[in-house]
Amino acid sequence: MTAVTAGPVVRSGPRDLAGTGALLRLALRRDRLMVPLWVLLLGLTVAGLTGPFEALYDTAAKRAELAQSMNANTSMRALYGPVFGDSIGGLVTWRMAGFGAVLAAVMSLLIVVRHTREEEETGRQELLSAAVVGRRAPISAALLTALLANAALAMVITAGLIESGQPVAGSLALGLAVGGCGMFFAGVATVAAQLTESARLAKGLTGAAVGLAFVLRAAGDAASADGSSPLTWLSPVGWAQHLRAYAGERWWVLLLFAAGTVGAACAGYALAARRDIGMSFLPARPGPARAPASLSGAFGLAWRLQRTTLLGWAVGFAVAGGVFGGIADGASDLVGDNEQTRRILERMGGAQALTDTFLATMAGMLGMVAALYATGAVLRLRGEETGDRAEPVLACAVGRLRWAVSHLLIAFLGTGVVLATGGVGLALGYGATVGDVGGRFGAVVGAALAQIPAVWVLAGLAAFLFGALPKLTTAAWGLTGASLGIGWIGPALDLPQWVMDLSPFSHLPKLPGGDATAAPFLWLLLTAVLSTAAGLIALRRRDMG
Repeated sequence: MTAVTAGPVVRSGPRDLAGTGALLRLALRRDRLMVPLWVLLLGLTVAGLTGPFEALYDTAAKRAELAQSMNANTSMRALYGPVFGDSIGGLVTWRMAGFGAVLAAVMSLLIVVRHTREEEETGRQELLSAAVVGRRAPISAALLTALLANAALAMVITAGLIESGQPVAGSLALGLAVGGCGMFFAGVATVAAQLTESARLAKGLTGAAVGLAFVLRAAGDAASADGSSPLTWLSPVGWAQHLRAYAGERWWVLLLFAAGTVGAACAGYALAARRDIGMSFLPARPGPARAPASLSGAFGLAWRLQRTTLLGWAVGFAVAGGVFGGIADGASDLVGDNEQTRRILERMGGAQALTDTFLATMAGMLGMVAALYATGAVLRLRGEETGDRAEPVLACAVGRLRWAVSHLLIAFLGTGVVLATGGVGLALGYGATVGDVGGRFGAVVGAALAQIPAVWVLAGLAAFLFGALPKLTTAAWGLTGASLGIGWIGPALDLPQWVMDLSPFSHLPKLPGGDATAAPFLWLLLTAVLSTAAGLIALRRRDMG
């Protein structure tokens, strides 16, 4: 390792790609479980929506009424985008194009960062580079792995929709839209992997880009019902929706994905040519010669490692809460006489007044997304262990429990901070819209904080996996994703109650406006405590490393 070079870029040649095939086979072997799970779960979820939509909206009149009511309301356009076609395929596209595109983007960023920056961070890339491996081979192998994953995802979605009786052109358009968005963010991840010195920051930067794309899409669709807003066209998530599957496909939109992916990948290749292994364009600053007193303990170190992530999530939740609160007052215009839409919202937010139902739905969504923060914060323990950074800490006068509890405290308390900022944003956004900031402030913030026990259950399960089954810690993301999926699409699909009950969020009262008892909170807290304690006990008995 030396540094980032300021001289001319190293010219690319065949030698720079040497070893790409071997690295690709290695990446596919390492991802032989993760990638198929992502592809099958996401692909079959999209394709499986046709049956429930056919059952719920079995006539053209019902579908047209749904499309009209959704397009007439800015709140639902901001959440899901406009409905471009009222066929069954058009409704599936409306519901899943943006959601599927975001999940494909997350899958792609995890693949690319795992096989580029994470390899350098753990030192494995330096070992591999001692063999015949070209400078650009790791990026090429990572992009090819992401390409194969997104191609498989597009094929599963397309084949599933065709099998369910949907037109071929629309099915292919939706599959390519989701896969194309995934590839765009795979290219973005290659750039982030060159800019940062850690895999965690690379994932954070790419994740922030995905979040920005979703916000731009939501703001653009809220402003315009026909998708003509410039903000929508600045977002790759918006491109996925506005390819308009089953509604007069715009095949030229695929060129935007291709151009964006190629441009980002070229930027990643160019940046990689200007640095050595292990270096980055945004290197970590050297610390002071003497550590402050706050870093003298395990908790101080955990806080130092996780505070930036926590700050980013808190700011993001405050902004998202403000946006959702600002559109809550228009919720009463959404339903009109549409009984089915009213029933969907009531399953998500309860049967109270419609504005309260919408606020409860948004509070629930903040809770489900906060589970992603909590899971990531808990799994930071596994990253410290596998990155060999835990070993020197534990070699000092720091026990395993003290080290683990320090990180868990950040994860559990940070959940409260994130949800509190989201709740404040939601309350202020709604209060500013109706001209009464203080009227519902406490109730709305309390509704957001009421999500904490459910988030802690998922964090506790992640802690249990880390302590008892360390090789399966990534399954914690699966549990969190399943809870998110049940809460996001379960009400629209009218899933059976026993399926809804698999998510801890389904057991919480619908606040504000709903009836609340202490029992569900106590049971969820007890589950979180027991699973966390079981994980810590198992951690004391297993080998580390």
